[in-house]
Amino acid sequence: MTGSYPNTRMRRTRAHGWSRALHRETVLTPADLIWPLFVTSGKGVEEPVVTLPGVSRWSVDGIVARAKEAVDLGIPVIALFPNTPRELRSDDGAEAHNPDNLMCQAIRAIKDACGNDIGVLTDVALDPYTSHGQDGLIDDTGYVINDETVAVLVDQAVNQANAGADIIAPSDMMDGRIHAIRMALEMNGHPNVQIMSYAAKYASAFYGPFRDAVGSGGLLKGDKKAYQMDPGNADEAMREVALDIAEGADSVMVKPGLAYLDIIYRVKQRFDVPVFAYQVSGEYAMIEAAQAAGIGDRDALVLEKLIAFKRAGCSGVLTYHAAHVARLLNG
Repeated sequence: MTGSYPNTRMRRTRAHGWSRALHRETVLTPADLIWPLFVTSGKGVEEPVVTLPGVSRWSVDGIVARAKEAVDLGIPVIALFPNTPRELRSDDGAEAHNPDNLMCQAIRAIKDACGNDIGVLTDVALDPYTSHGQDGLIDDTGYVINDETVAVLVDQAVNQANAGADIIAPSDMMDGRIHAIRMALEMNGHPNVQIMSYAAKYASAFYGPFRDAVGSGGLLKGDKKAYQMDPGNADEAMREVALDIAEGADSVMVKPGLAYLDIIYRVKQRFDVPVFAYQVSGEYAMIEAAQAAGIGDRDALVLEKLIAFKRAGCSGVLTYHAAHVARLLNG
């Protein structure tokens, strides 16, 4: 402290709105937002996700419309997640390699419509493509095998980069996949495609509505605790982040968001790299439930939570509220 009362009155700078704005340490803008969107098959299709009120799956033409909306709102990046039809899912997730799968169709359509006015971030993991709902290949016991899965993820990442993806975001938590994907991108003519690694992804109870949205919830056999992190571990997250940075990640992500603000803060303080958080489906659904029940104001809740992510050290946040928040911020 440099003073004492009444020479120092901490409330002086809080007395008026203009002064609070002038002294605000953390600022949220539409440029801090990444908008996750779900792609489904068909044309002119909008399928509301029951467990995510206000969120829909969109056919490719609808995704393009959302991308244009994001550009108009000042949102710099959209993140794509496919709802692969059941008949195209298999134990080996082969549809992930199809250059005309839903993800690749959406990437090409967005780039044709918007060019470089918006960035496209693509999820790399096999759970939207497997018939068993796991993020990788499984052995006879149901265990997700690492190295064989990495080889498949590499092909998936290159397939998306070939379609025009700007940021590859591996969400699978396999060991060694960042290095393998980085080398493959370099060797296949994609040196400027970024990798945003889900470096600290926890085995969380907050993911349920997302699995409904991508159609893997009812398929999942077992759990994902053998590869996603234990919620009790923090030092382990530092090791995961250090490895992914060393292997070639341009930025790292902590998932989920609000329950792991301490991890976000530690990552930023220790590594000083761009850190992102995913305000996941369960977090979104709770805000919507509070609004519906009349026990919380959606706008106030989501803005306060997003400021918390920024204050903890995030460069940006993936949130299903992105378009709504951008409208609020744009006035």
